[in-house]
Amino acid sequence: MNVDAPAALDELRELIKAGGAARYPEVRPLVAPLSGADLAAAGRLLARLDPEEVLREHPTTAQVQVAITGHGTLSTLVAPLTGQLARHGVLARTRVGDFDGYVFDLSDPAGGIRAGEADLTLCVLDPFVVFDEVPVPWRPQDVEKVLAEKLALISGLAAKFRTGARGTLVLNTLPLPRRFSAQLVDHRSRALLGAVWREANARLLRLGEELSGVAVIDLDPLLAEGVAAYEPRTGVYAKAYLSPELLAEYAREVAHLARNRVGRTKKVLALDLDGTLWGGILGDDGIEGIQVAGTFHGEAFKAVQKVAKQLGSQGVLLAAVSKNDAEAVGQALREHPEMTVREADFVRVTANWQPKHENLARLAKALNLGVDAFVFADDSAFECGLVRRELPDVAVLHLDGDPAEHVDRLLADGWFDVPELTAEDRSRTEKYRDELDRADFLHAFDSIEDYLRELKVTVRLAAAAPADVPRVSQLTLRTNQFNLTTARLQPPDVQALLADPRALVLTIRSADRFGDNGLVGAVFARHEADGVHIDNFVLSCRVFSRGIEQACLAVLLDHARETGAGAVLGTYRPTAKNGIVRELFPRFGFERVDPESADPADPAGSARYRHDLTAPLVRPAHIDLTADLERASA
Repeated sequence: MNVDAPAALDELRELIKAGGAARYPEVRPLVAPLSGADLAAAGRLLARLDPEEVLREHPTTAQVQVAITGHGTLSTLVAPLTGQLARHGVLARTRVGDFDGYVFDLSDPAGGIRAGEADLTLCVLDPFVVFDEVPVPWRPQDVEKVLAEKLALISGLAAKFRTGARGTLVLNTLPLPRRFSAQLVDHRSRALLGAVWREANARLLRLGEELSGVAVIDLDPLLAEGVAAYEPRTGVYAKAYLSPELLAEYAREVAHLARNRVGRTKKVLALDLDGTLWGGILGDDGIEGIQVAGTFHGEAFKAVQKVAKQLGSQGVLLAAVSKNDAEAVGQALREHPEMTVREADFVRVTANWQPKHENLARLAKALNLGVDAFVFADDSAFECGLVRRELPDVAVLHLDGDPAEHVDRLLADGWFDVPELTAEDRSRTEKYRDELDRADFLHAFDSIEDYLRELKVTVRLAAAAPADVPRVSQLTLRTNQFNLTTARLQPPDVQALLADPRALVLTIRSADRFGDNGLVGAVFARHEADGVHIDNFVLSCRVFSRGIEQACLAVLLDHARETGAGAVLGTYRPTAKNGIVRELFPRFGFERVDPESADPADPAGSARYRHDLTAPLVRPAHIDLTADLERASA
C-alpha cells in the first residue's frame, strides 16, 4: 500500500495543535493506513489528547477502557495501543499499573489501577517473571518448579479477578528468548527446558477455555514471524522485558479484542476476482487461462482461495465484486476443475461494469448491513482509492505486488475475530443467502402485508438457557442497528444475569418458509418495585421489518401485567448507528418520561419511556408465536 506516512503524521500533529479533541473524527482516516513505527508515532501523538475532552466533544465516540499491569515496565505499550485502537475508530482510555504490580492489581480489582472497571485488563507476562526467581546456577527442573508455582498463582488470580471485574482479563503466553536456553551447554537439557516451557504455555492457553471472561494471546505466532522477544538495552536499563517490536504486535492483537468489545467486528469479505482471487483476466484469458493452481502464481492464488473458504466456514460472509461478465464468472466458479472456492461459497456474486463502491453499497442494503461491516480486497489501486473515498467506513485492503503476500495482508488485522464461535456463525452464509431469496420473494407481492402473510414467520420467545450464553453475548457485541442501548455484554455478564432472580433474559428464535433463522435476538429486562425495566433489546438485521419486535414486546407487556407490575419502562440511548430504533417505544404505546426524571448518567439524547399497561399491545396476525418465559431449573 502506498501511504505517505510523513504527510499523515504532519497532518495529525497539526490537527492536535488545532484542537484535537474537537477534530477527533478526522483521526481514523489519517492513521488507518499506518503501520509499524509510523503507527507508534501516531499513538504517541494521540496519547497527548485527554479522552474525557474527546468524549465531551463527541459523546458517541466508541471507547475502550484498558488497564495495563504486569511484571515489567509497560508504559511503552500505551503509544502502540492508542494508535492501533485509533485505526479502528476506537478511543483508548488507558491506565498503567506500578512495576511488578500484577498480583496486587488482580487481587484487588477495585484498588490500584481499578482494573475491575476496565473493559480490558492486560496482564502482560514476560519470561523474567519466571527467571527472576530461578536460582543460580539452575537446571531445567528448577525452571519447571517456578513455572508450576507461577501458573498456580496466575490461575488463582484470574479466577479471583473474574469475581470482581466486569471486563475481560487478557493474558499471554511466555516467550523463551535464546539468552536463557543458550545458558545450558548440553542439548538434552535445552530440549527439556523447551518441553517444560511449552507445556506451561499450553496450560496458560487452556485458561481461556476454563475461565469465562479470560482471553489468552499466543505470542508464538508473532515470534515465528521474526519479531524479537527481547531487546537487551531496554530490558536491562528500563526493565522492559518484552521488546518494543513485540509489544507493538501484541497491541495489534489487543486491538482486535477491543474492536469486538465495541461491536466493530467486520462481517463481510468482498473480494475482487481478476488479480485477487485468481491470476489473469477472465475476459482476456478465458476460463482455461486464469491461474488458480498448478503454476508459479497459481499456487499463490490457490492459497488466497483456501483462506477465503476457511473464513467463510466460520461465519464470514464472502462476496465477489468484479468488473466482469456475469455469465463467464459463474461458469468459472462452477466449472474450473482447480477452483477451491465455488459459487455456493459466496453470499452473492456481483459481476458487472458498474462502479464497485455502488455495488458494495447495494449489497450492504440487500443484506441489511452497514458498509462499515465490509472489508474490500482488490489488486487495483484505482478501485481501492475510489472505495476508500466514496465509502470511508469500508476497510480497504490493496492487494498489490506479489500474490504470495496476499494471505498475510488479508489476515493481518483480524478483521473478523470473535471471542467464540457459535452454531449460528457456521451457518451464517446460508442464512444470509436465504435472506436475499426473501428479498426476491418480496418483489412478487403488491403489498407488504401479503408478503408477510405468505412468508409464514414463526417466533419462539423463551427464557435464555446456559447454552445460549455465547450467542446472546455475541448479539450484544455485534449488533449495532437494532440495539436500544448498545450495552455490550461479555459471556460472564450474561451468566450473571441468568443467576440474578430479578433479571429476565429472553431469547428470540425465528423461522419462515425459507428456513430457520436461529437465535436472532434477545430482550434484557428486570423486575423492580416500580415495574419491569427493559435494559436492552437487540435483534439481528436479518429479521428486520417482520413484526418480530412488536410480537415480543406484546408478550413482555402481558407478562408484566400478569406478574402484577404497574408499568414497563425502557431507555433508548442513541448512537451513530441505532437510529432505526429511535421511535420503537412510542410506536408501540410507550410515552416519553419527563426529562427531569431521566438518568443523569445517560449520554446526551437518551430518552426514557413508560407503558402503563392499561391497553394490551396487539400481536401481529401473520406471526405464529410461542412463548415460554419460565426459567429452566438450575
